[in-house]
Amino acid sequence: MRILAIESSCDETSVAIVEDGKKVLSNVIYTQIAIHTLYGGVVPEVASREHIKKITYVIEQALNDANLNVSDCDKIAVTKEPGLVGSLMVGINAAKALAFAYNKPLIYVNHIHGHIYANELTNDFHFPLIALVVSGGHTELVLMKKHFDFNILGTTLDDAVGEA
Repeated sequence: MRILAIESSCDETSVAIVEDGKKVLSNVIYTQIAIHTLYGGVVPEVASREHIKKITYVIEQALNDANLNVSDCDKIAVTKEPGLVGSLMVGINAAKALAFAYNKPLIYVNHIHGHIYANELTNDFHFPLIALVVSGGHTELVLMKKHFDFNILGTTLDDAVGEA
């Protein structure tokens, strides 16, 4: 099982191809840090415009790095939420276009769940477990008793640790 996954929830355009849930065949990231540094933080409109400029190149590079074509992938995954609406829409539209053009199933992914499940690339989960998410505007302590059972134990009341 090969999944081509697109992530564009904030200011980085990322495409990875993962085989059998564990083996990363490619992972390409276009970062916008230098652009947003000029403004002292992420500017949503600028971020979405940069995603539009780079998404096809990042997809192409991820496929080249994995020595694959879209037709070699079984499914297309994309971040659906949470994130900057304009940025998310760029990734979602690219994923929808690929899924439609190549007749592939489309999987929508919650950005925060993705952070938690990224840990399964290197270690199997043993339940119950507690996950600490520190990502951009999100800081959460999450109890999981089984797969996809998320019980938020705590979160920040003001600024997220991930913004630091």
